[in-house]
Amino acid sequence: MANVLIVDDSPTARMLVRRCLQIAGYGADQMFEAEHGRAALDVLRVQSIDLAVVDLNMPVMDGRTLIRFMRSSPRHNSIPIIVVSSLVNDTAAAELVAMGASTVLKKPLSPAAMASAIAELQGVAA
Repeated sequence: MANVLIVDDSPTARMLVRRCLQIAGYGADQMFEAEHGRAALDVLRVQSIDLAVVDLNMPVMDGRTLIRFMRSSPRHNSIPIIVVSSLVNDTAAAELVAMGASTVLKKPLSPAAMASAIAELQGVAA
């Protein structure tokens, strides 16, 4: 079991991520939501998070800035980060992984893609 942080400025997208995680069978103890990176930092300050699912384009603080912060923080640098974005190609995905994303999924998100990403993070064949 785990605590998941879902970061996206769209309430609909956050709901879809939550449903994909549930359908994929990811047993989260709690799912926390944040509408941008700065709100995610507030959650990270007070909650123990085991997985972050992060959008890139958000107001206040974007996903790239959040990833950089998490990877530079001794407390948060080992949290797996799944980036979910509609603005990702192979080059951008490689750059995101190089900066610290664990994996990158393209929107629209599916439960199968989420299940595969989680299995990969857990070192399990999907």
